[in-house]
Amino acid sequence: MATERGLAVLQAIVNDYVATREPVGSAGLVSRHQFHVSAATIRNDMSALEDEELISAPHTSAGRVPTEKGYRVFVDNLTRLRGITAPQRRAIERFLTPGEADLDVMIEKTVRLLAQLTNQLAVVRYPTFSSTRVRKVDIVDVEGGRLLVVLITSRGTVAQHHVTLPAGASTQSVRPSVVRLRALINDQLRGVDLEQFGDRAEQVREYAAPDDRPLAELLLGALELGVEGSRSERLVVAGTGNLMRTEADFDHTLVPVLEAIEEQVALLRLLGEMGAEGRDIAVRIGRENEHEGLEEAAVISSGYGSEQRGEYGRLAVLGPTRMDYRANMAAVQAVASYLSKMLR
Repeated sequence: MATERGLAVLQAIVNDYVATREPVGSAGLVSRHQFHVSAATIRNDMSALEDEELISAPHTSAGRVPTEKGYRVFVDNLTRLRGITAPQRRAIERFLTPGEADLDVMIEKTVRLLAQLTNQLAVVRYPTFSSTRVRKVDIVDVEGGRLLVVLITSRGTVAQHHVTLPAGASTQSVRPSVVRLRALINDQLRGVDLEQFGDRAEQVREYAAPDDRPLAELLLGALELGVEGSRSERLVVAGTGNLMRTEADFDHTLVPVLEAIEEQVALLRLLGEMGAEGRDIAVRIGRENEHEGLEEAAVISSGYGSEQRGEYGRLAVLGPTRMDYRANMAAVQAVASYLSKMLR
């Protein structure tokens, strides 16, 4: 394993390469950093780092760049994270204001903020809840012989689905049924855990007046879609342009990375695996990401939520392996902490 000075040299190489994207030589290290040794000594240290496959020479360059293994050693030896800057803290406090009731708005603000703070692609996975209840169901007339069924949960999620009335029916003709069914549905579903939706839906069917049952089936079908959407894992992504601007840092095309992001399945699995590591902040570098399309990317992730309320989500940034790990880890951790406070 590298000596203490060798680790300091590796850290300097990583920092310089991340800042300049230029291979780093011994003379540059001596001039920019206070090692208090000769360039020849630094060259010996670099040779040892190369033997351990922590740095490598790109093509015929005299300088060296970190390898994936080198980035891993760098990250594992970070003794402390760089604190976020005062402007970053103000941005977080401005964007993430306590008391926001709409979870969708909260998540959208968070993912855009994280992309802005890190200049990377940002991902937020919606929290999964151990107990989510129905707060209210509303049924609204819309044009064209349709009704809008709105499901609002105890966590602030809002699901909306349209119902098309049968031929010959109008919103005006079904209004008495809508009034009765709205009252019945709220009476049976308000405060009920989403896991119990099926049982309570059967009671709605049983208690509905015979003439109202066809419409009740349509409304319950729309509500079932809303319930399933509230249960399912959801991702929100922002900052794709940030990723596109780093294309030169990927050895191959960005297409596989973009496809993995668009399909979301690989990202959901990866975030789940990173959450299972049990760390406050988890980092996957290059081929540590075994999911197709993400083998050249680095991902920094942290959990957010409230253990007491049984709600958990994850957020992450994704970019090339040449990234400012210290700053991005600090930003991810800070945003996760603020988001957790908002969910309390």
